[in-house]
Amino acid sequence: MQAPPLDLPDELGPFYRLAQHRPRCLGVQNRLLPLSELQTDPKGEMLVFGEENQGGFFWSLLWTLDGPEADPTIWFREYDEPPIAEQEPLSGFLIQFSLYEASVGAEYVALCDQVTEQQLDRLTEGLLPVPLRPFCAAFPTRFYVAPGLVLHVSDQRGDAGFSVWAGATHRAALALLGGTPLKWIRFDG
Repeated sequence: MQAPPLDLPDELGPFYRLAQHRPRCLGVQNRLLPLSELQTDPKGEMLVFGEENQGGFFWSLLWTLDGPEADPTIWFREYDEPPIAEQEPLSGFLIQFSLYEASVGAEYVALCDQVTEQQLDRLTEGLLPVPLRPFCAAFPTRFYVAPGLVLHVSDQRGDAGFSVWAGATHRAALALLGGTPLKWIRFDG
């Protein structure tokens, strides 16, 4: 793999400038690669710019000699599987990535799995849905927010319902979720 020249899509420049002052923007669970680690895939067709924490999947964008596309499609690739397009282009992907990392990297969390649709409806009643299409091709994930709180909901495979993970800046922000009768794996509220 070779290091590409730094002709990046417009959306990545401000994101990397922000990360110079706030390195956590690059991720705490999964990560967006620092500029010095950007690379092309073995075929030289994709610019790999993000990866899962255990190396199981990565995110990339089409690499061309014509220069970067405006707000390009992001490609999710798991192991040796064919790449799958993320539902949001780079601009939406960066918002979703940031929300996901804010929830999993928070000091105060609440998590539960095997949540039914009815329980999920009740749990998200007082939250604002983020108006983007689902994030992450492997486990479609939607986001809900409230002051000091980010909640992400992932579809589980099969009939296992939903997985819910909330991250908060303060334990009091989790109080919005405490009234829903769930068997929490962890609840810091």
